[in-house]
Amino acid sequence: MKLARVLEPVVSTVKHPAYEGLTLYCVAELDDKLEETGKELVVVDRVQAGPGDVVLVMQEGNGVRQLFKQERFPIRSIIVGIVDTVDK
Repeated sequence: MKLARVLEPVVSTVKHPAYEGLTLYCVAELDDKLEETGKELVVVDRVQAGPGDVVLVMQEGNGVRQLFKQERFPIRSIIVGIVDTVDK
């Protein structure tokens, strides 16, 4: 899992049917100091995050398939939590 900051929504008029009705965001990966690493991802939001939120992103296809209860699913990256604080 990775920490990331939600940047902005991703809008697509044509998409795979699996993405229908799901919210997509562009997120920036964060390092252990909560600074952006320069890497960005498109992820599915399942926790009602919003721009500026620090979130926990799971990038594991099998875990996503289990969350959506699907045997085959074309989604790999998903927001699974909103981070309130990070203690070091």
